[in-house]
Amino acid sequence: MIVDRNSAFVRTVGLILFGIIFFTSSVTLGAVSAGIGRGRRTGQTAPAYAAAEDRKTGIVIDAGHGGEDGGASGADGTVEKDVNLAIATDMDSLATLLGIPSVMTRREDRLLYDKYGESDDYTGKKKSLDLKNRLRSADEADARLFLSIHTNKFPDPSVHGLQVWFSPNDPASPGAAGLIQDYLNTHFQPEGTKSTKAATSAIYLLHNIKTPAVLVECGFLSNVEELEKLKTDSYRADVACVIMSSVAEYLAGNE
Repeated sequence: MIVDRNSAFVRTVGLILFGIIFFTSSVTLGAVSAGIGRGRRTGQTAPAYAAAEDRKTGIVIDAGHGGEDGGASGADGTVEKDVNLAIATDMDSLATLLGIPSVMTRREDRLLYDKYGESDDYTGKKKSLDLKNRLRSADEADARLFLSIHTNKFPDPSVHGLQVWFSPNDPASPGAAGLIQDYLNTHFQPEGTKSTKAATSAIYLLHNIKTPAVLVECGFLSNVEELEKLKTDSYRADVACVIMSSVAEYLAGNE
């Protein structure tokens, strides 16, 4: 699915001010501006996190599912993998704007079972190898925060909301998840019905990763209202902006 998100960014770019406000405690606005168009695509590192010598990358953005694995689906056929990739791609663009070095596990509609070309036969192993290769990508990036982006589905169509899960393996993960959840509650669900949860072994990536990591469920495709929102460029861009604003605060506070 290829969409033009430029108009969505024009309408939502004001949300980036949240991130800039929190960044000013550790980096000048000039440094943030200098990050535009730089970073991973040119081999340069934006100056905002030059002091973070213990990590090679600011964040890893993981768009869940892909290729043969569509993930959850809405009643109208909308598939999770496309929504995830759209939000993750917007987040990656916003990371560049904010001067945050970022890596995406996938930029295309594909699974990652063959990313490292270690086999000629992937029969029956595609999903397990996909997850292992996403974990391998995270390990190689050695990021300050791993963010996996998903959308949800539930038999009860009234269930809705955005929720953050965190890895139990790093003490920084709960704090990162809590900050992101606070932002999501403030801007999308002021009733505050969602709280963070620790991942169990059912969430392979968060259960096995060693760096700070969270998984953001960006809504329910089984909820009619949320499905309609998630199908629009503007709403997905809003979600990306709010997540990245919280990530900017988290990184600025954890130099």
